Amino acid sequence: MGFTLEGPVLEGKLVRLEPLSRRHAAGLAVSAEEDRSAYRFTWVPRAAEAEKYIDTQLARAAAGKLAPYAQVEKSSGRVVGATAYCSPRPWPTGDRLFAIEVGYTWLTASAQGTGLNAEAKYLLFRHAFENWAVARVDLKTDARNSRSRAAIEAVGARFEGVLRNWSRSRAQGEDGLLRDSAIFSITAAEWPECRSKLERRLAQVPTYSPSS
Repeated sequence: MGFTLEGPVLEGKLVRLEPLSRRHAAGLAVSAEEDRSAYRFTWVPRAAEAEKYIDTQLARAAAGKLAPYAQVEKSSGRVVGATAYCSPRPWPTGDRLFAIEVGYTWLTASAQGTGLNAEAKYLLFRHAFENWAVARVDLKTDARNSRSRAAIEAVGARFEGVLRNWSRSRAQGEDGLLRDSAIFSITAAEWPECRSKLERRLAQVPTYSPSS
């Protein structure tokens, strides 16, 4: 029996990652319009595009290419962004994965810098390594996106290099152009240390207390 890419609900203290559905459209629409200044290199739907965006992600999920999530801030219950497992790479037997990418990630401005992104990555990495037993998790971003590159390194991923003209540009005004992509990864051997560092980092978030 082949591996089916399905992301379960992943819940932490700050964020709950819920499999994306049309019920998240209104929340995504609000979050996407909050402050778009940080989205220079990341495509984020406008409010009017939220339902179409969800339908596109669900179509990719139906094709086995994606397991999309809505990011829900637990303290408020509001939808604050999206993320996904994507680009699954199975072993030749097809029954399990050796690699998965975490991508299609965006977060509304007021949720950035709160620890929510770190915890979301922690949940996604933990499930991939400890439930799916992958050998590596990939992350990539526009090579020019220094903010995104710093955030990826901050969650423990290692920079591997830049692939030139690797994928379609998501930068404003660059429709039809290609971008260079900075590639990062975490391997299974690195995961225990990465997990410990993320847990220590999250423990320093003021709202991340044992009783929360």
